[in-house]
Amino acid sequence: MARVRQPERMEEISHWLREGRITPADALQMAIELRRRRTAPRAQPRPAETEQDPDRRVQAVIAELERMVGLGQVKALVRELQAYIAIQLRRAKAGLASEPGSLHMIFTGNPGTGKTTVARLLGRLFKEMGVLPKGHTVEVERADLVGEYIGHTAQRTRDVVRRALGGLLLVDEAYALARGGEKDFGKEAIDHLVRAMEEHRGELVVIFAGYPDEMAWFLRQNPGLRSRIALTLHFPDYTAEELIAIAEQMLEQRDYRLTPDGKAALRQILYGNPWLTAGENGNARAVRNLVERAIRRQALRLVDRSDASRAELMAITRADLESAVAAMAGVGP
Repeated sequence: MARVRQPERMEEISHWLREGRITPADALQMAIELRRRRTAPRAQPRPAETEQDPDRRVQAVIAELERMVGLGQVKALVRELQAYIAIQLRRAKAGLASEPGSLHMIFTGNPGTGKTTVARLLGRLFKEMGVLPKGHTVEVERADLVGEYIGHTAQRTRDVVRRALGGLLLVDEAYALARGGEKDFGKEAIDHLVRAMEEHRGELVVIFAGYPDEMAWFLRQNPGLRSRIALTLHFPDYTAEELIAIAEQMLEQRDYRLTPDGKAALRQILYGNPWLTAGENGNARAVRNLVERAIRRQALRLVDRSDASRAELMAITRADLESAVAAMAGVGP
């Protein structure tokens, strides 16, 4: 069949046939194709094709942040940062001077206070706002950066930076890079990271995370660090009530729930065991361990109960939690 545009109406097919531009067989094929196009359901534009979709995706990330328990000051600073970036983009579009500023950050706080989760959300937020092309998060610590011989550290650090390009690099316990003294290879890793922060503007955001006092000391070890980092977000320890809310969220995500006596027991446990609310293994990390252990204790309690109801299969009781915390403290099986 001669290469012609597809007709929009049957009248066009008849006209072309009368003029001899197409054969009867061509006309029949065109008529079938035209009918197929008319009767096929019209494809709806996918969300990514709608003009408002980038804004919706940005708001979805912000909403996810807002659903996190606590972190009031962190949330406020992220909202401020999101507004600042949005206005700078609008100023650039209007032909006004715009200053993107440095987005490299310091996160301070104990383990389990939400630093990694917020870092991942920021990577996604920056991607949806057009600040970063990919928005993925690469998480590393000293062992991922520091080599064992001359030249090894530079290669390792370059490889990590290469993986993180287009997204966010989270360096946990960053102060460990500077603890080995002048001859330690950790300082070489810091130098390479500082260089990458400058050379890959618009392609990379670096977040250094760790305990507050140690991070203040870390910043003093390299003059280039402080000049390239404008933002510090502090993640406080969760209160006992916040940890109860976190536990309930974790259980709900797994289709479990606390019974009234279970919730009362959890409150007593959290207020009576400060090791669950602070320190190396505290905060949400400890609550996650407690929740997971309580779920296993519930399983032991019900495994021989073939008649257990749906509600019982969902319920986490005082006995489950007390057995779990005893095991975590090393006084139970």
